[in-house]
Amino acid sequence: MSRQSNRPPDSPPPSDPTIEDVLTQLESLEETVDAPEERREVRDAIRLTRRVTDNGVFGAVITEFTRKDKAEAFVGSVVFGLPLLVEDGVHEIGEFLAATPAFFVANLAFAAALVVGILYVAGFQEVQIHDPYFGVVPRRPVWVLAIAFATAALMMTLWGRVDWAEPWVHLCQVSVVFTAMAVGGALGDILPGED
Repeated sequence: MSRQSNRPPDSPPPSDPTIEDVLTQLESLEETVDAPEERREVRDAIRLTRRVTDNGVFGAVITEFTRKDKAEAFVGSVVFGLPLLVEDGVHEIGEFLAATPAFFVANLAFAAALVVGILYVAGFQEVQIHDPYFGVVPRRPVWVLAIAFATAALMMTLWGRVDWAEPWVHLCQVSVVFTAMAVGGALGDILPGED
C-alpha cells in the first residue's frame, strides 16, 4: 500500500514530520535502491516503522481518561514516590512548608504546573482535552493530581511516616511526596499511550 505524497522526492522533509512522512520517504527510497540487500533493508525498516505505529505507544492521540489511565497514574505515582517515603528529608521540607504557608501553596501550584506541562506542553504524546469539568477544567490533570495526593497520604499513613497528630505539618509533609507522585502519575498515564 503506497502513500501518495504531494512533495517532490528531493524536497526537504516537513518541519513537523509524522510517521506517515517517514513511511512515504522509506517507500520512495525502496523504489530507488538497486541492490537486493539494500532493498531488503529498506523493507525491514518499513515493517519496523509500521509495527511501531501499530503498537500505538507513540504517535497516538490520547483523549479519554479511563480506568486504565487511572491505574497507570496510580502505578506511576507509586514508582516515583516510593524512594521519598523512606527519605527523612521529606519531614524537614514538610516542616519548612508548614512554617511558611505561602511556600506550601507555591509547592501545590508547582506540582499542578508540572502535571499540566507533562500532559499538554512537553509533547510526549498528543493529549487532547475531552469532556472537561464545568466545560473548562480538564479531567486528566484533576484525576492525576487527586490520585497522586491520595496515594501519598495513604502510603505515608500506612508506612507510619505521618500519624496525623499535627494535621497541618503532616499535610505539608504529604505534599512533598505528592509533588513527586504527581510527576510519576502524569508520566505513568501518558507514556503507555492509549488503546
